[in-house]
Formats: sequence, C-alpha cells, structure tokens
Amino acid sequence: MLDKDKRPHANLMMDNPANENVGKKSLPVFICLLALLFFSVDLITELGVADGVLYVSVVLLSMSLPQRRYIIIFAGMSSLLTVLGFFLSPPGGELWKVIANRLLSLYAIWVTAILSLQRKKAEGEREKVIDDLREANSKIKILSGLLPICASCKKIRDDKGYWNRIETYIHDHSEAEFSHGICPDCAKKLYPEYYKEKEKTG
Repeated sequence: MLDKDKRPHANLMMDNPANENVGKKSLPVFICLLALLFFSVDLITELGVADGVLYVSVVLLSMSLPQRRYIIIFAGMSSLLTVLGFFLSPPGGELWKVIANRLLSLYAIWVTAILSLQRKKAEGEREKVIDDLREANSKIKILSGLLPICASCKKIRDDKGYWNRIETYIHDHSEAEFSHGICPDCAKKLYPEYYKEKEKTG
C-alpha cells in the first residue's frame, strides 16, 4: 500500500518543471567540471598526446543549453585550456608534432562550435515557425456540423440556445465579413416603381 501511495508523488516530481530548471542550471556546472577533468588529464600526459580533442565533447554538450552564447563561451574556454596545456604539460614528442596536435585540436573545437551554432540557429527558426503556425491555427475559426436554422426568419440557434441573425452567427464563428446589398429579385419586390421606370427608359 505504501508503494502505491508513493507512485503518484514520484510522477509529480518527475513532471515538475522546477526539476527541469534545476537540471538546466546544473548542466553548465557539469560542463565546466568536465572541461577541468580534461585539463587535468592533459596536465599529466606528455605533449605528444592529442588531449585537446577531448574538448569537442564540451562544445557538443553546450548545445543542450538554451542560449547560443554558451557554445561560444565553452569553445573559448576549451581553446584557452588547450593553449595552457601546451605550456603546462610534461614535455614529450617532437615540437612540430606537438604544435600540430594543438592546432588540430583548436580546429576541431571551433569547427564543432560553428556547426553547433548553425544547428542551434536552425532549431530556433524551426521553433519560431512552429509557434507562428500554432498562433495562426488558434486564430482560425471553422464552421462545421449541423446548424439549426429557422425556416422562416433564417436565424441560427447558437450553443447557448439563443437565436441570432445569420450575419451575427457567421461573424462570431468565422473570419468572414459582410457587405450588405440587394439582389435584383428583392429589388424588384421592394422598389417596383424604380424598375418599371427603368424598363420604360431602357
């Protein structure tokens, strides 16, 4: 019985937006710790080892953060740690190979950052299009179903039981607008004298 009582509370905790906010706030800290871990590995290995490519994962993780600037921030931090590792790591390997490895690491970091920025921009544009479509769909009113209409006065009964003029009902339930005029048949009935004179002169 106790387990059954605890299940709903567990689900509420998982669906709680506050938990998601905590996760988003803790992710930058995790990425920083990961970058420092890679830097520590770089400091205890010889210069001949291409440890700088490990920072590519730091840039990739920064894509999960909401703002694009984090990608640039962590790419810059990774580049700085890569350069510091060149001066602080134990010596080893030929100098030209060491420099080439560091340059390749910087290249990999910034290519990943640029591609991540482009993807983040595309995702933002896609989300904007989706939001615009949702807003447009929310404004669209469509008439459907069976409409109860009076056979005599042509009024329509709404969902609340009130009878409305057909113009009022359609205006409230769609995006249509009305411009009133008189058809020829009704004009002959309402203004017979005018039509008689028009037929004589015509």
